[in-house]
Amino acid sequence: MWQPCRWRTLGEYFARLRKQGMGINLATYAGATQIRRAVLGDEDRAPNAAELERMKALVREEMRDGAMGVSTSLQYAPAPYAKTEELIALAKEAAKAGGIYASHIRDEGNGIAGALDEAFRIGREANIPVEIWHLKAAGKSNWGRMPEIVAKIEQARKQGIDVAADTYAYTAWFNSFSAVIPPWAHDGGDRKLIERLKDPAMRARIRKEMESPGGDWNNEWQEVPGPEAILLCAVQNPKLVPLQGKTIAEIAKLWNKDPIDTVFDILIEDEAFTEVAMFAMAEPDVTLALQQPWVSICNDSQGTSPEGLLGKEHPHPRAYGTFPHILRKYVREEKKLTLEDAIRKFSALPAERMRIADRGVLKAGMWADLVVFDPESVRDLATFEQPNRLSEGMRFVLVNGAAVIEEGKMTGKLPGRVVVGQGARGR
Repeated sequence: MWQPCRWRTLGEYFARLRKQGMGINLATYAGATQIRRAVLGDEDRAPNAAELERMKALVREEMRDGAMGVSTSLQYAPAPYAKTEELIALAKEAAKAGGIYASHIRDEGNGIAGALDEAFRIGREANIPVEIWHLKAAGKSNWGRMPEIVAKIEQARKQGIDVAADTYAYTAWFNSFSAVIPPWAHDGGDRKLIERLKDPAMRARIRKEMESPGGDWNNEWQEVPGPEAILLCAVQNPKLVPLQGKTIAEIAKLWNKDPIDTVFDILIEDEAFTEVAMFAMAEPDVTLALQQPWVSICNDSQGTSPEGLLGKEHPHPRAYGTFPHILRKYVREEKKLTLEDAIRKFSALPAERMRIADRGVLKAGMWADLVVFDPESVRDLATFEQPNRLSEGMRFVLVNGAAVIEEGKMTGKLPGRVVVGQGARGR
């Protein structure tokens, strides 16, 4: 049953989870965007000295509550409004409490070199480990650049910067559709964005910037091969639900509209809550990133379900299939990874990166988070056409020693725990 949010701090959220129980272990970060919003709202401006002190205090509070570090998602407004110096200041507070800096970097396409340099600078000046979320070479003009990206990260590691990354190993990403709109148009939040999309002059300006290569922002419209490479996945407006699973090209034809006008009108109708999958990565780049010894596995998806309200959405198949997908495709079929490499990337490596000392390996005295599966039969069934499909081959899943899946069936047990960072009170 739906219940209103009754927490205002990370500590209160964790208390709620401990009270109600959960089937997984959960750790999280102090989100720099939410901290910025708490102090500045959605305004495109830098904090003054007093405001920055309030933001730093919020990071300290969340680290004491158990955050693993501070995270950023610098492509999505209002996050792009944060300057590097602001991020360094927040990362320093997380570093004092033994945290890490985890980031969806500012640009994963044409500007990825500068975005990586910014992440390296934050790591160096804040003296904090850096995790690059879902490493990619985004956009058709950047296909084939992963060797250069890997070399750049390797060079930073040789220079003493503690930097690593993760990947979900699909050629399409999944994000907020409003990210195709230039950052300046988000100033003031979604309400202001919708107002601008309804204004003919503003609409024309936004269109011009989307259609223009170059610029100083991560222009996703220029990164995809075309509107046929954007799949509408999750909407809030019930009237748009029948469009889930269709491409922007298909919707534009259905509505008899230009593709960019279709984008604008979907965002207006859905109040900018729309999420899409965008097919704009090359398989060789995905594979090379996956094979790096310092790259672990994420699925980069929110919780979902084939039932209830969540079952009405059309998510990215990675929500259901990431780990079996890697075991099937990259281990068993293509032999791009060994089974041992894959398991390390699923377990020991991410635990090490997040500084979780008592999980991630099979060893006496560690928490018993175990998976029993048949490596010859495990497989993902979720596809972009039919994403709400559970994988096969996982016989047993134990969380803290209790079976949440037994002989392939969910047990309903809720043995999960909140996993806190090194700076947590009373840890």
